[in-house]
Amino acid sequence: METRTDEIADRIYRISTFIPEVAAPAGFTFNQFLVDAEEPLLFHTGMRQLFPLVSEAVDRIVPVERLRWITFGHVESDECGAMNEFLAAAPHAQVAHGLLGCLVSLNDLADRPPVPMADGEILDLGGKQLRRRVRHLNTPHVPHNWEARVLFEETTGTLFCGDLFTQFGNGPAVTGDGLIDQALEAEIAFRQTSCLTAAIQTLRALAELGPTTLAVMHGSSFHGDGAAALRALAEAYEQRFSPESEFAARPSVLESPPA
Repeated sequence: METRTDEIADRIYRISTFIPEVAAPAGFTFNQFLVDAEEPLLFHTGMRQLFPLVSEAVDRIVPVERLRWITFGHVESDECGAMNEFLAAAPHAQVAHGLLGCLVSLNDLADRPPVPMADGEILDLGGKQLRRRVRHLNTPHVPHNWEARVLFEETTGTLFCGDLFTQFGNGPAVTGDGLIDQALEAEIAFRQTSCLTAAIQTLRALAELGPTTLAVMHGSSFHGDGAAALRALAEAYEQRFSPESEFAARPSVLESPPA
């Protein structure tokens, strides 16, 4: 496996590992995002087996022991599998997540007590020349999991949107091209979105933030009119997958037995 690092917004870095065996033959990327600030923040940790690669990539930008905040969209191994490894490597780091995620999972799973955040609450990462303010936004069941959330970095307009806009393959680090068709292809295969009605409403609400960069967990990130992209994905979900009851009955490719 090879891990590459690209700056997708001012001092925001995408750390990406391409694993060709996942969703073969196209393969799949697993991305983490580092905000280089007075109090550095990591969004997604990757799985435990990726910790050596991801921590080395972080260390090339800021010393890993300087990490202050460990964050992720929801509780899954690719989002937070290496959480405790990072807490051990960074003695002053804390996990910050929504109150619900802390109550139902992270108070027990994290080796240090997490910081619970209310919807709309701000993490001030500091900085004299470039101040960073990261807003926590609850997105329950979108794209999946009760405790799901996103983060919005206000200074650069970067929305850390997790599994939204998931794509197959190993595309460029950041693109200005539309991601809708690729996102629909992945949704058809994975059936990852829990509740399409909630997703459509949430996507339209996130568009009101007016993001200029979408930091995507799987696939290329996007730079451009993020609001238009979010609204387009909401409309595509609504048109392509309604009525929801019929679409929900289709199995995910992950449920198919190996050939």
